[in-house]
Amino acid sequence: MGNSKLSEVVGATSGVLFDFDGPICDVFAGRPAPGVARELSEVVAQHDAALGGKAAGVDDPMEILRLATQGGEPVIRAIEESLTNAEVSAVKVAGPPVPGSVAALEAAHSSGRKVAVVSNNSTACVRAFLMLHGLRHLVHEVIGRAAYRPDLMKPDPHSLLLAAARLRVHPHHCTLVGDSVTDIEAARAAGAMSIGFANKPHKDVALAEAGAHAVVTDMALVAAALANVVN
Repeated sequence: MGNSKLSEVVGATSGVLFDFDGPICDVFAGRPAPGVARELSEVVAQHDAALGGKAAGVDDPMEILRLATQGGEPVIRAIEESLTNAEVSAVKVAGPPVPGSVAALEAAHSSGRKVAVVSNNSTACVRAFLMLHGLRHLVHEVIGRAAYRPDLMKPDPHSLLLAAARLRVHPHHCTLVGDSVTDIEAARAAGAMSIGFANKPHKDVALAEAGAHAVVTDMALVAAALANVVN
């Protein structure tokens, strides 16, 4: 998808919703996700040995969170707390923001558009990273995952609709910048537009097939479009 399509999407955008892990931060770059998942599986096992056995084979912390719902309230609460603590710890050693992301946030903000970060990560983790890198003033709203409700994580549109409501921008005039198929699916379900960030080889095809309105391989392209295209 060319720059003309990107410009068309940005030109119709009043609210820019950025996914966090991928477009802005590589959350588990300094504290790898499989290790965090192992720690979480041990927490699950402390509450429910059988469920802990299932969790032991999972290397994605978010999937451990989804699995925890099978253990009832005590397990989901323990895992939500442990995962949030792990995420906050992880973003402190994740390194600098993804190249081009700061420029994209600055361009979105300076263009007069409303800006939100919409993430399956915790609100605490997103805010910690934004504060650490002096970016909090560029973001009007931070919508992290709903506590104890992993069923509301993307691809569910809940967080996008909440962001649109808080920004006071109709979802049809919002665009989500995301790096996963679930981001694109959530945007479609919310009635929003989407820009796929293909930060790995061949991801562009998957994002396009999922229905992304535009696909980029560099966040700097998003920044340039936001800076140069008037809403």
